[in-house]
Amino acid sequence: MKQVGTFASVLGALLLVSRSYADELNMRVGVTDISRQVYDLHMVIFWICVVIGAIVFGVMFWSIVNHRRSAGHEAAQFHESTRLEIAWTVVPTLILIIMAIPATQVLIAMYDTGGEDMNVEVRGYQWKWEYKYLDDNFNQTFSFFSALTTPQDEIQNRAAKGEFYLLEVDNRLRIPANRKVRFLVTSEDVIHAWWVPDFGIKRDAVPGMLNELWTIVPEPGIYRGQCTELCGKDHGFMPIVVEVMEEEAFDAWYDEQVKLAAIRREAISQVLTTDELMHEGEQVYSRFCMSCHQVNGQGIPPAFPSLVDTAVTTGARDDHIRLILDGVAGSAMQAFGKQLDARQVAAVVQYERHAWGNNAGDVTQPADVVNLMAGQYRDL
Repeated sequence: MKQVGTFASVLGALLLVSRSYADELNMRVGVTDISRQVYDLHMVIFWICVVIGAIVFGVMFWSIVNHRRSAGHEAAQFHESTRLEIAWTVVPTLILIIMAIPATQVLIAMYDTGGEDMNVEVRGYQWKWEYKYLDDNFNQTFSFFSALTTPQDEIQNRAAKGEFYLLEVDNRLRIPANRKVRFLVTSEDVIHAWWVPDFGIKRDAVPGMLNELWTIVPEPGIYRGQCTELCGKDHGFMPIVVEVMEEEAFDAWYDEQVKLAAIRREAISQVLTTDELMHEGEQVYSRFCMSCHQVNGQGIPPAFPSLVDTAVTTGARDDHIRLILDGVAGSAMQAFGKQLDARQVAAVVQYERHAWGNNAGDVTQPADVVNLMAGQYRDL
């Protein structure tokens, strides 16, 4: 009986410790109805498992203590007990059925993507997200990329980690509160996964496939997630930040973005000054190129070659443009033709050819990119 008392004391201590850290160790409740259903299902299954464990281990330890040889007990001898065979087949089956009923109800609700108020395409890239807002006919109204903005000093341990280390982006996905938003999740290159724990939703982003999920968020706020599929060297550097806005504020923001998209399409035909090209080119380089080629353009050879005084940045300009648009097959240099518009391509080419001491002596305008590769890429 002394051993039983010791076991009970240890079990009680473990329960007290687990209760103290429950909020840290358990999955979060979330803010949506689906996330709460998932949490409630999790707790139901958890307590069923606890009860099963308590019964099984309780009977086992009771048998060990009360039927030990030192107390004069002899082991029972039986073989092929039909009742026992039926019992350990029927009981687990009934338990599985009991657990399957609420699990199926939650799963059906999670996949009910109909009746949406708006659609957003989520497209994964190495290593950033693109969000496309679609109209009722699934035509794109506007889109933008969302990339990590954590300073390199924090990543390289030259500065203290911020509150949202590796969880802040330049462009947040914005959606309205109290409206059903359907997400169409896919990928441009490798398998990613789009996951926002507070919404209780997660889907793999698979090239060539569209996976659906949805959410209705009742409260405005900022919610963060991450890619949860190993997708390459910067897998840990592609966070997800969703800003849920009041409905009126979202509608005003949405209308503004549609107008800005139209203005940007018109701006492709403009002639920019070299200062404007260099300023915008530095911004594009920081978002799309710096993680591989480094802030000083030196890269990390041989995987990520230097851009300082090389054949690419001082050679034929059209070859430089094609390299950015088409990438290099079989290398880490991805194709940016579907990610950047003509103005962005022109700006980053101008920047790379005239930064870090490079001086190609030419000027690249959006029209040059349009004339070179018209009609083949995104928004050219």
